[in-house]
Amino acid sequence: MAGHSKFKNIMHRKGAQDKKRAKLFSKLSREITVAAKMGGVDADANPRLRLAISAAKSESMPKDNIQRAIEKTASDKNAADFEEVRYEGYGTAGIAIIVEGLTDNRNRTASELRSCFAKNGGNMQDAGSVAYQFDRIGQIVYPLEVESEDAMFEVALEAGAENILTEGDEHIIHTAMVDLNSVAQTLQARYGDASATGLIWHAKVMTTLNVDQAQSLLNLIEALEDNDDVQHVFTNADIPDDVLEQLS
Repeated sequence: MAGHSKFKNIMHRKGAQDKKRAKLFSKLSREITVAAKMGGVDADANPRLRLAISAAKSESMPKDNIQRAIEKTASDKNAADFEEVRYEGYGTAGIAIIVEGLTDNRNRTASELRSCFAKNGGNMQDAGSVAYQFDRIGQIVYPLEVESEDAMFEVALEAGAENILTEGDEHIIHTAMVDLNSVAQTLQARYGDASATGLIWHAKVMTTLNVDQAQSLLNLIEALEDNDDVQHVFTNADIPDDVLEQLS
């Protein structure tokens, strides 16, 4: 998944940070609430809730916010109305894009995202038109300083990981979907909370972009992520270091 983590760091540096963090917390809260509604409020017995809480902690979401999101399952009847959705499409240079969301109005979300694609040089496609280019896997990210590259490789492999990469200032651990929780818990016991933990769409083949193409894709992804119903955006874009430096 070359370039993905660095690419996300560029995205996080763009725009008004306070506004983006408030929106991020809102999306994390929605995922926690839906996860608790679907599988119960006991994180030990609810893997999805456990992952949602881990994701929230990795973004420094306050404990009080996390607890309120869990308790919302009992007080907010609308929490059960949200459903998972996935949209697929293409952006600049034929970049494959998968968008995951939680919505209480599938038609509204589809219409808004289709417009978002069109206005930013992309086009939304039918379900399945892009997903075949990705694998569904688990991903855990730790900062470089927690462990040496060789030691992290050995520890993660022993925990059940399938692949371990060290890129830039991060260790990126990939797992099978079914092994994500167990591997994450093992690493958490040793290293504490990860920088990120969750299921991702991992591109089988990456496409390298130049500056203009990368900027166009950034604009599209930023517009998609600005939609309240969008939880995650995945692409097969590989942005070289020199291009990232110019974008930052």
